[in-house]
Amino acid sequence: MADWTERYRPTTLGEVRGNDSARDEFEEWADTWPDHREAVILHGSPGIGKTSAAHALAADKGWDAVELNASDQRTGDIIDHVAGEAARTGTLGGGTGGRKLIILDEADNLHGTVDRGGTGAITRLVKDATQPVVLIANEFYDMSRGLRNACRDIEFRDVSKRSILPVLRDICRREDVTYEDTALEAIAEKNDGDLRSAINDLQALAEENQLLTAEDVVTGDRDSTADIFPFLDVVLKEGDAETALKTGYDVDETPDDLIHWIEDNMPKDYEGAELARAYDALATGDRWLGRVRATQDYSYWRYVSDNAVAGVAAAREGTKGGWTRYGPPSYWSKLGRSRGTRETRDYVARKIAEVAGLSMGTARRAVLPYLAAMTHHCKNRELTVAMAAAYELDESHVAFVTGSGEDTNKVQSIVEDARSLREEAAVEHSGGAFAGSHGSQSEGIETEPAQGAEEPSESESAAEDEEEEEDSQSGLDDFF
Repeated sequence: MADWTERYRPTTLGEVRGNDSARDEFEEWADTWPDHREAVILHGSPGIGKTSAAHALAADKGWDAVELNASDQRTGDIIDHVAGEAARTGTLGGGTGGRKLIILDEADNLHGTVDRGGTGAITRLVKDATQPVVLIANEFYDMSRGLRNACRDIEFRDVSKRSILPVLRDICRREDVTYEDTALEAIAEKNDGDLRSAINDLQALAEENQLLTAEDVVTGDRDSTADIFPFLDVVLKEGDAETALKTGYDVDETPDDLIHWIEDNMPKDYEGAELARAYDALATGDRWLGRVRATQDYSYWRYVSDNAVAGVAAAREGTKGGWTRYGPPSYWSKLGRSRGTRETRDYVARKIAEVAGLSMGTARRAVLPYLAAMTHHCKNRELTVAMAAAYELDESHVAFVTGSGEDTNKVQSIVEDARSLREEAAVEHSGGAFAGSHGSQSEGIETEPAQGAEEPSESESAAEDEEEEEDSQSGLDDFF
């Protein structure tokens, strides 16, 4: 059966439900584009119609839409070649030859490819484009400040239950689905804000039931802080795979959040072979989560839960007793929800990515947690200084990673020592370029010893070489 979210995607802006003011502002941006020539960022939660609105606008204006998904094709070369060429010249194979609407989906993920030129390419794209450009983002502040400042932004808010219900009724009419009003109300209530998810739920229920009733819909106002800890007990201590999966339906957390909850608490109960099997299941779930982000197809979420919840429960050897102090996901993920902390986190991750040749996503997930553990409260001072020097961190960055107070003398002295370490490293790697005032010559220029000076003996030269080698083995080198 065809995907109903695609079959009933709006074909005009007038069909975009909810967000009337955002829709009108978007149309005004398009109508006045020749005057301002700004790119625009449509941002808001997943499933509320941002990408659909962009395609609907193109249809209304008779423009060709050139779409590039940031998750799959976001290197600098591809952005320059595909989107950049169309945006600068208005030409690309096929199309009408008229105006193009360049649509870059998942633009908030571009910062994760600093090592592949994505950020620079997209910034050039919005500044140099001679065609209108639309960036689609879930998290506005996950984008670089420079990119945000170069664009106009329009926020799409969550779609209300009142706006979701007419869409569900219309789809039922077209698909000849018999339903009780309370069933559609339950679906709308459950997915309040996410129209795409509501349509997906409707299709899944319609495929299994002749008549849709409220009993067919998993509903209820759920408090995630109250439900998550009993859920973890079921997954990590006592439930089988099926029970764990069904319990997960009643927890008001998205699958990607569930992965973080399980990952952070699993080592408290699991060990040895069962821990290895559980991590393998989590890794498979994370791969499915990557597919969700790449395709924006949220029907794949079921496979995330199948592996991250049921797979982890199945990896357990028997049941476990006792009480475990479970905690929320890593503190920087929690703090990262605020704008300022997200920018601090992303600065540190970006520096790690540049130095280590990683994506920002990998730096944030696979490196930053280990640095935080190794430098916790600056207890390993030498390593903390080396880290601050390697990644050019100031007091706020060091405080973020280590969990120490930004204004403490300890953190400030670490930053000062890090600056000195970087200066020493710069001189050491300059090849003598800064040593002219001391009588040394630039690298590559041979000089005769001063008259009357004796040549160093072979043993003295060896000692000097050994001393230089020891000097170069600072903690800073470990980070480069």
